Amino acid sequence: MKANPETRRPRRGKAGAQEAPGKTGRNKAWSGRFRDGTAGEVERFTESISVDRRLYRQDIQGSVAHVRMLARQGILTAAEAGGIEGGLQRIAVEIRDGRFRFSPEREDIHMHIEARLAELVGEEVGGKLHTARSRNDQVALDARLYVREAVDRVRGGILRLLEILTAHAVAHVEVILPGYTHLQKAQPVRLAHHLLAYGQMFLRDEQRLGELRVRVDVMPLGAGALAGAGYPVDPAYVARLLGFARTAPNSMDAVSDRDFAIEFCFDASMVLLHLSRWAEELILWATEAFGYVELPDAYCTGSSMMPQKKNPDVLELVRGKAGGVFGDLQALLVLMKGLPLTYNRDMQEDKGALFHAADTVEGCLSVFASLLGAVRFRADRMRAEAEQGFLNATDLADALVRRGMPFRRAHRVAGEAVRVCLETGRRLEDLTPPEWAEVSPEVDPSVRDALGVDAVVEARAASGGTGRKQVLRQIRLCRLELGKRRQKLAADLERAAAASALTGLPD
Repeated sequence: MKANPETRRPRRGKAGAQEAPGKTGRNKAWSGRFRDGTAGEVERFTESISVDRRLYRQDIQGSVAHVRMLARQGILTAAEAGGIEGGLQRIAVEIRDGRFRFSPEREDIHMHIEARLAELVGEEVGGKLHTARSRNDQVALDARLYVREAVDRVRGGILRLLEILTAHAVAHVEVILPGYTHLQKAQPVRLAHHLLAYGQMFLRDEQRLGELRVRVDVMPLGAGALAGAGYPVDPAYVARLLGFARTAPNSMDAVSDRDFAIEFCFDASMVLLHLSRWAEELILWATEAFGYVELPDAYCTGSSMMPQKKNPDVLELVRGKAGGVFGDLQALLVLMKGLPLTYNRDMQEDKGALFHAADTVEGCLSVFASLLGAVRFRADRMRAEAEQGFLNATDLADALVRRGMPFRRAHRVAGEAVRVCLETGRRLEDLTPPEWAEVSPEVDPSVRDALGVDAVVEARAASGGTGRKQVLRQIRLCRLELGKRRQKLAADLERAAAASALTGLPD
């Protein structure tokens, strides 16, 4: 017969203290204040290890730097520091290899690592790791390390996409297609010009992330719980070990700041907004109605029922996943908007949104770039569509203005010419001299020379326009900017790798 759980004898924790039925051990980092253990449902409700376990490398890297600083400052002996560091290295290998046991009772990644360290090197030595440190500044450090790495990965993904985009622009300078406003044909443009418009979006995205990297590059360890450490610590030394540019100037802000996480989610949202816009356009372009692109089979799917279907599922999912990252940004804004200084447990909820945003934007950038590299643009279809729909009507008006006609009158005359063509099923450049005279006696029939699609495109020669020289200039500038951004990213990655090597974590 099973014992009644309500009358079951209370268990004893490691320190010998009795636990109430349904409650877990009292061997918490903070358990000295409490008479009773934590209720099991509270353990399950408050744990974050299911989410923050992926921070183990950042946490161990920060701990190694911290313990070296403690030894350098004489707060720990060299032997103690060496034993702790060796234990941390072993834990990193255990987690990497999947041999580490995780449990909700140990709450988060910080306490898991500290508890395992005590098992490996003894509580007398392992318990000294947390000297002059709080979980508040510890988690702030882990989050900044994570965001700094994520920023660099996303920047790399954007630059890869831009390189593919620029290669397409170079290859398609002479391809002409309709440009649109209100999803209606407007004016003809070069395909390279169209692609480079997206290039400007992603250059801005990379620039924003580069600026965020400067703001996230602040080392918060040494802030303690909120008021600063009560030991002669050296945050600048820890910052050098971890590759941070500077230390936090205010301990209260250091532990309560999550601006960098919010900003990362905003930057990721902007990347996905731009990817979603482009995905939508490629989806439209791949339809029979447009027929401007052929999507690669490897990045499309079929229908389980209709054999003829070729569906742009990858692009649709990029478009759909954008909304989830917008939600991550909203979640962090709402999370932080009402929190007084300094740390509040609400802030534990920041990591799910942060990790989801990073994973999503990285994945979308990667698959989109691969798809784009294999897209085939149908130049013949684009040009045929650019020659239909009176996309040269504006140029007709401009030609009349250059001949001395006021713009408003020229606009009306061009509109009347379009009406005549609609009624007779012809193009503007097909009208005969008598028909031009009927539209307006002021029109010189030689105006037709300015109405061919090539002439129309080439006439847009102002800075930033779709004329050939301007498009080639845009390509040169984009390539130059890409080179600068690549060099900057390489330098940032090199500094991060040097810092990682200093702390000696296993790959």
